[in-house]
Amino acid sequence: MSLFDIAKQNPFGKPVVSDAAPSCEFGSTEYYLKCMIGGALSCGLTHTAVVPLDLVKCRMQVDSAKYPSLIKGLKVTVAEGGVSALGRGWAPTLIGYSMQGTCKFGFYEIFKNLYGNAMGEENAFLYRTSLYLAASASAEFFADIALAPMEAVKVRIQTSDYASTLRTCFPKMQAEEGNGTFIRGLKPLWMRQIPYTMMKFACFEKTVEALYQYVVPKPRADCSKSEQLMVTFAAGYIAGVFCAIVSHPADSVVSLINKDPSKSAGTILKELGPKGVWKGLGARIIMIGTLTALQWFIYDGVKVALNLPRPPPPTMPESLKKKLGVE
Repeated sequence: MSLFDIAKQNPFGKPVVSDAAPSCEFGSTEYYLKCMIGGALSCGLTHTAVVPLDLVKCRMQVDSAKYPSLIKGLKVTVAEGGVSALGRGWAPTLIGYSMQGTCKFGFYEIFKNLYGNAMGEENAFLYRTSLYLAASASAEFFADIALAPMEAVKVRIQTSDYASTLRTCFPKMQAEEGNGTFIRGLKPLWMRQIPYTMMKFACFEKTVEALYQYVVPKPRADCSKSEQLMVTFAAGYIAGVFCAIVSHPADSVVSLINKDPSKSAGTILKELGPKGVWKGLGARIIMIGTLTALQWFIYDGVKVALNLPRPPPPTMPESLKKKLGVE
């Protein structure tokens, strides 16, 4: 059996059903491509929508004296550059995070099925948290390679007067610093994004499972699509808060290393100190909590709109119930 054949199976061994005839087979090439479309929309649109928050957050990290808080940072930015200044960096944000979302969500679906089926139905259920962590880490490794160049441009635009638009900043960085400048922040990006994404997917999956088990008064199969999407949003926000906390220190390093490429991640960490790496955390929690909730809502909404097969939360396989004597 090929890897592609393995990736077509539901790792939890349950049939994947839909209210209507699904538009494609679960695990097919078409299924994964449509998941990638959902990922591109969910990440690209949401990150672009919160550019003002992201801009102030980055400036708080690189110049805390001038931008001591979110509100003060917004006021200073508008006072110096007008309302339009809040949109600095929107183009590399849209492009970069659309590319990242394509890989993050699409590859997660692929790796989750590959790893889960390699583990077997019973182990996939018993060790499903480890499965989510491994699949999301693998997906984010490739997603960050796609994101790194545009992230470097975005941070340079937002935190300095080097250039104000993508079309001027990218060629200027390339000419003056070489192509290597676009991946200088890749390792700190991995440090930030891989833990973030592992938390984002594992926490989301487990929270959805818990909400249907303990909070929602009826099984998911009996919930309307709008009710299911609200559960998705709630679980996404909860996951987002934890994501922000886990990934914030590395995010501070990414902001500073892209502002001043001459400094290494180790040098920046020493300069920031234990307290400095947490500058801008409040703004990041608001931004990432909202962002993550909307991303999951859009991603699941795209699946609903395209009538993709959507597996329900995993339940204990019958074979395992018999082994454990569970009714």
